[in-house]
This record gives sequence, structure tokens and C-alpha cells, in this order.
Amino acid sequence: MKFNFLGRVFRGDKVIWGIFIALSIISLLEVFSATSTIAYRQQNHWAPILRHTTFLLIGFAAVMFLQRVRSRFFSILLLGIPVSAILLIVTMILGEDVNGAQRWLGIGAITIQPSEIAKISAIGFVAFFLSKMKPDNESWVFKTLIIGIVILCMLIAPENLSTACLLFGVCFLLMFIGQVKIKKLFMVAGFGILMAAMLYGSLTILPNDFSEKYLPGRLATWKSRIERHSGDDKATMNADGTIAYKITDDNFQVSHAKIAISNGGIIGLPGSGSERDFLPQAYSDFIFAIILEETGLLGGLVVLLLYIVLMFRCGTLALKCEKKFPRYLILGSALILTIQALANMAVAVNLIPVTGQPLPLISRGGTSTIITCAYFGIILSCSSQLNGSDHEDVDESVANVDFEPNENETE
Repeated sequence: MKFNFLGRVFRGDKVIWGIFIALSIISLLEVFSATSTIAYRQQNHWAPILRHTTFLLIGFAAVMFLQRVRSRFFSILLLGIPVSAILLIVTMILGEDVNGAQRWLGIGAITIQPSEIAKISAIGFVAFFLSKMKPDNESWVFKTLIIGIVILCMLIAPENLSTACLLFGVCFLLMFIGQVKIKKLFMVAGFGILMAAMLYGSLTILPNDFSEKYLPGRLATWKSRIERHSGDDKATMNADGTIAYKITDDNFQVSHAKIAISNGGIIGLPGSGSERDFLPQAYSDFIFAIILEETGLLGGLVVLLLYIVLMFRCGTLALKCEKKFPRYLILGSALILTIQALANMAVAVNLIPVTGQPLPLISRGGTSTIITCAYFGIILSCSSQLNGSDHEDVDESVANVDFEPNENETE
């Protein structure tokens, strides 16, 4: 009886629930540890972790609600495309400047990040039109998808290029999975690579003085990030033959992330990490470095494994979906969570330039935390309908009612 009750409350795939709960627990522990740099400046030292816990609880409530929503109703995400586009434009003009980027929009006492709303809306947008694609309308669907995605990404890119690239990449993969003609995808990929190469080439050959004076602020920032990542590591040889490494303002974050990883070793320093006091974004962009310092390589592998299992499990669930719309919703949600996690980890270990991508569900955040929980809610909702488990608690008088949408409704 107890397990039956829990099954009715926590619907959907139990593996996905396990991953969600595990990541939430890790998030509470690591954010509590990593927010030491801001906790001591406040009268209430518990304020940072209480804020993060509040957003996690709001996100959990969103998961509990969304897991009970029929997947066809997620077509409402289409409305998020024009809404997020308007919010992105308003943010460019009136947004709050944080660390040199206008990514947040203040509405009274609430601050939101429109790019997060745009990301989840784009997943619903692509999933919906892919589910409607047929041989006789493929060209129209493809053009609609490309136009919508490009417009959103162009609105995101000026202040958050990494998020624009992430979103475009995920939507491209989703179209590939959705069996859009490979010729069309090759054309899009070729054009994208050409534009990226031209942008990279122009950034690398332009003098720094010209970049600082005439290029938009974020392009100049990306130019410096690329140069720092591809340049030397500031290591010099002392007279006695020892190697000296100089930490500067340019390599400050990356250097302390490396120190944190080195300190952690195999099993880590639980609760005794020191780099959380030096890394400016220890609780956000570089939280994986703190995880490696406090839990070691073993803890880092566990976190990595959770995201990998999430992707594989969602792939398995998608294969079981008879309807196209929930299938693409599951895959799109899993792809954006997993690829963003891998990008955050790659930055922490200095494999790619600093991008500013948080670690999904683990990093401290507001809008990003709630939207990440919404992805899990969508996955759980779609998974709960695979075998009709969403109707297991109805009585026999309505058990034979056809709940499936007709041909004119979302699949």
C-alpha cells in the first residue's frame, strides 16, 4: 500500500526521479559549501543557501505539477517563442548589467533570465513541428524551424553567445534525430561553420586596441577568452630550474579551478576545500571544480555519470514512445541538460574557454534552477504515459474512454 501511494504521488520513470533527487541533494551540499564568499558579507549567514533551497522547492513543486500534465498540453510552449523574444529585446534595452552582460530582467522584486525561457520554449517549438512533419510538408516545417531557431539565437547571442550556440546545437541534433533530410542539415551546418570561422578569424586578426574600441563588448570578451585559452599558461623557469606559474587577472578563475582539482586528488577534501574562497563563481560556473576539490575524482565521476545515465535513460524512454511529440520532448530536454552539463565540466577542467554555463540543477540559480526542474517535469510526464500509468487510478467506468488526441491535435 505504501509503495502504491508513492507510485501515485511520484509518477513517471523512477530512474529519472532518482537522478533528480540525487542532483538536488548534491546541489544543496555543494552550494552550501561554495557560497562562503557571499555568506560572510551578509547579516544572516544562512541567506544564500536558504535562497537556493527556496528555488529548489519551487522547482520541485513545478516537477510535481508537470508530471501530471498530459504531454499534448506542452504544445503551449509555442507561446513561449514570441514571449521570450519580446523579453530578450526588452532585456537588451533595460536589462540589469551583471559582470558585463545584460542577461537579467528585473520585474519588481523578481529577476528573471529570459534566455532560459527561450531555451525551453525552443525545445517545445522544435518537438511540436517535428511531430507534425510529413513528406508533403517537410520543406515548410524545416523553414519554420530554422527561422524560429535562428531568430531566438540571434536575440540571445549579443549578451550570451555560449547559450545561443548551445541552443542551436541542441535544436540541430533534435532535427537530425527527427529525420530532417540530411542534405538540408548539411547546408545549415556548412553555413554555420563558415560564419563561425569568419567570426573567429576576424576576432583573432584584429588588434586588441581596435577590438576594445569598436567591437561590441561581448565580442571583445570572447576574443580575450579565446586568446587566454589558446595562449601560453604563464609558466616560467626560475634560475634554480623550478617552474614558476604566475596568476594574473586574466587567468585567475582558470588557475584557481586547476588548484581546486589538484587539491581534491582521488577522494577529495570533504568540507575542507579552500578554493571556494577564491573562485568568484565557485557556486555557479565553476562549481564542478569545487565538487572535484571536496569529493575528489570519484565524486566528479559520480556527478558526470548521473548526467550520462540521464541521457541514456531518456533515450530508452524515447524509443518506447509511440507518439512523436513526447518522444522529441524527452530527447530535447535530455540533450540540453546533458550538453550544458558537459560544457560546464569542460570549462572547469580547462578543456574549452569560459562560457558562463551553470551546471544544471547543481549550480546556484533562480530562473535556471526552476527551468531545469521543468525539464525533469516534462520528462517525467512523458514517461508516465508510456504504458498508460497516468490512468492507473481512474475507475473502470472511465477506463475505456479514449484520451488520445485526434488527428488534428498534437501527437
